[in-house]
Amino acid sequence: MTISSFYSNTGKYLKNMQGWRSKTRYVVFESDDWGSVRMPSREIYEKCLLAGYPVDKISYERYDSLLSQDDLELLFELLCDFRDINENHPVFTANCVVANPDFERIKSGHSQSYYYELITETFKKYPRHSRNFEIWLEGLENGVFFPQYHAREHLNVSKFMKALREGDEDAHWALLNNMPGSIPKGPEVKGNYYVEATRYDSLPDKSEKLRIYLEGLDLFEKLFGYKSESIIPTNYTWSHDFDHPVYEKSVRYFQGNRTMREPVPGSKDKYHRHYLGKTNNLGQIYLVRNVIFEPSMLVKNSNDPVSKCLNDMSIAFRMNKPAIIGTHRLNYVGFIDVKNRDRNLQLLREMISEALKTWPDIQFITSCKLGERISGRE
Repeated sequence: MTISSFYSNTGKYLKNMQGWRSKTRYVVFESDDWGSVRMPSREIYEKCLLAGYPVDKISYERYDSLLSQDDLELLFELLCDFRDINENHPVFTANCVVANPDFERIKSGHSQSYYYELITETFKKYPRHSRNFEIWLEGLENGVFFPQYHAREHLNVSKFMKALREGDEDAHWALLNNMPGSIPKGPEVKGNYYVEATRYDSLPDKSEKLRIYLEGLDLFEKLFGYKSESIIPTNYTWSHDFDHPVYEKSVRYFQGNRTMREPVPGSKDKYHRHYLGKTNNLGQIYLVRNVIFEPSMLVKNSNDPVSKCLNDMSIAFRMNKPAIIGTHRLNYVGFIDVKNRDRNLQLLREMISEALKTWPDIQFITSCKLGERISGRE
C-alpha cells in the first residue's frame, strides 16, 4: 500500500465513524440526474467544440444526455441478471427531474418568459427516446429502478433567464442549441453553473426557488402515482429553511454527500456536515454516500473504478455501515458516445459480480428502504 492510499483509506474509516450501524450488509445505488437534458446530441457536441467551447474537457458535457431506449434496456437487463440472498435485484434509486426547459417557447417569446415541459414531452422530441417513460415504469415494476425526486428541472431558472435578457453570449448559445446553460467559451475550463437549480442570490429568489422545488414534488406525484419520500438537492445546495415545506410534502430522507452547501445572499456560503442517520428537528434523516462508482469522471480512465468501489465497500462493511454508492446517470449514457455506455456497463457488471462473490450475504435496497430501517418505520 502506498502512503497516499494509506492516508486515503484512513480518511474513509474516519468518515464512517459516526452514525447509524448495522451488521447487515446493505447496498444502495443512488443515481442522480435522470430525465434532465444536458448535451442534446453528438452533432451539438461537435458544434460546441468548433465554436470554442471545451466540452471535451468536462465529463458532464462530453457524455451526459438523456439515455436512449437502448441505453435503458441494456442497463436494466444487466441489473436483472443479478440477485441477492433475498432474490432482489440491484436497484437504482434514480433521482429524477420531472421537467426540462421548453426551449422553443422561450425562443418564440424572445427570452422574456420561461416555460417548461414535462419529461414525458421531452422524451418525444428525442430520436430514440419515445418509450423512455414506459421503460422507466417497467424498471420500477421489475425492481431495478426506483424513481425519487431531484428537482423540477436541472436549471437555475432565474440565472438563465437573467443572462438571456442581458444578452450573455454563452446563455444564448445554450438556448440556440437547446442546452440547459453552457460552460464558458475559452481555454479556461469551468463548469456550467446554470444547472445549480436550488442556488439563490436574494431572499425573493430564495422564495422562488422553494416554490419551484415544491411544484416539482407535486409533478413527481402526478407522474409516478406516489410521493417521493427522499430527495437529493441539485449540486448538494440547500437551505434548512426548506426542510419544513418539503416535510409537509412527505419528504423524510435527504440523500447526499457528507457536506451540504447553503447559499447566503450577500455573504459566503455556509457548509453543513452530516452523517448517516443524523436527524433534524423534524425527524428527517440524512443518508450519506460513502462509496463512489463514477467511471466516466475518472481522467482517461487511468484509475480502476471497480477496485476503488470495492475498497470503499469493504471499509463501509468493516465499520458496520451500509454501502451507499454514488453513481451518476452519465456513466450509462451511450446516446452521445456509445463507448462510454458499453465500457461502463462492463465495469458495473464486474463490480456487482465481484461484490456478490466477496460478500454473498449483501442485500440490495433503495434509499427509502434504508431510511425506514434507520428510523424503525419499516
